[in-house]
Amino acid sequence: MRKLLAFMKEKRIFGRRAGFTLIELMVVIVILGILAVYVMPRIMGRPEQARRIKARSDIQAIETALKLYRLDNGKYPATQQGLEALVREPDSGPQPMNWREGGYLEKGRVPKDPWGNEYVYICPGNHDDYDIMSYAADGEPGGEGDNKDIKSWEIE
Repeated sequence: MRKLLAFMKEKRIFGRRAGFTLIELMVVIVILGILAVYVMPRIMGRPEQARRIKARSDIQAIETALKLYRLDNGKYPATQQGLEALVREPDSGPQPMNWREGGYLEKGRVPKDPWGNEYVYICPGNHDDYDIMSYAADGEPGGEGDNKDIKSWEIE
């Protein structure tokens, strides 16, 4: 055992401090710099795409809430009741039979689209039992590119 301890001390196994050398740190910094130069512009250049994905996700969550509303009440909220019927029991139009206490959407509020506009809800819809739309960046029906509407019946 003494011979092993003497050997380890001689080879500085006990005395060596753990850590990174300056060269290792510089290599990591260079790699992070390269990633920042090439990857960040690609990620940061897509905020509009991220908004469109968020709008699709919101529409799908609203559709799920509408299906739960229909299961409880036998029908979807009317257009005049709007999506607010998912967070507050309607006091006008066709009254729900078994409206769920606490509502059907998380956080107790109807989300706005990523551009700050209300989602458009029509029931009965022209394409399905109901239609949900976001008018996207311009807030107007129709549009091309970043202004193209996001529609529930076009989401897969």
